[in-house]
Amino acid sequence: MNRAQLCQARRVCSAVLLIATIALAGAVHAQAAANDPPHVPDTLKQRIASCTACHGERGEGTPDSGFFPRLAGKPAGYLARQLKDFQDGLRKYGPMEYTTRYLTPAYMREIAEYFAAQEVPYARSPMPRIAPDALKRGEELATKGDPSRQIPPCAACHGTQLTGVQPDVPGLVGLPYDYLSSQLGSWRTRTRATVAPDCMAEIANRLSVDDISAVSAWLAGRELPADMHAQPAGSITPPLHCGVLSAEARP
Repeated sequence: MNRAQLCQARRVCSAVLLIATIALAGAVHAQAAANDPPHVPDTLKQRIASCTACHGERGEGTPDSGFFPRLAGKPAGYLARQLKDFQDGLRKYGPMEYTTRYLTPAYMREIAEYFAAQEVPYARSPMPRIAPDALKRGEELATKGDPSRQIPPCAACHGTQLTGVQPDVPGLVGLPYDYLSSQLGSWRTRTRATVAPDCMAEIANRLSVDDISAVSAWLAGRELPADMHAQPAGSITPPLHCGVLSAEARP
């Protein structure tokens, strides 16, 4: 091979090597891009995706199933307290305990305020067949209580229309029967708790199984008030001693 041919061969080899290098670099870049995590926008909507996956995009809940409760419009203080209770293990439900494990207090408050501000129409849930006498008993418990067993009316703490009271007391009307009855059961079995004084645990343990079914059915089936907002803070004076009216306060 003469000098001219040798130079030509070297130029061809260099060109082939350059093309191979470019191709290899392109392949490496493509593989690296494929292995990079996808870009996730840092928005509140994205960050609460684990909430909305179960509770609905605006916290409307799942009325058809009766399992995931409505968050929209509930007092922010109440919602933040529930997140903290799940985080501290006071309230038991695996997915919620996992979701809240590493949330900061400020972030939990931000989530609570987002759902508290949502204005979403209420949808009714399926109701079980309940005897008229049971519904009457449920109404009595919700509106009058049972002083003989130291059970205050639900309205004494949850508001005259049972729509809640700012900043910490949730509404009860508009919630599914299955959810209401299961939560009262959870208070009894201590799978749901909160910081002391845990008034609902005390009250729920004064209710019989039939009482729980009756009051849950009446609340779930009650006609919704025109105004579903929680009452202003200080608009009612809750009973003393975890819902037990003092002798002076009783009518």
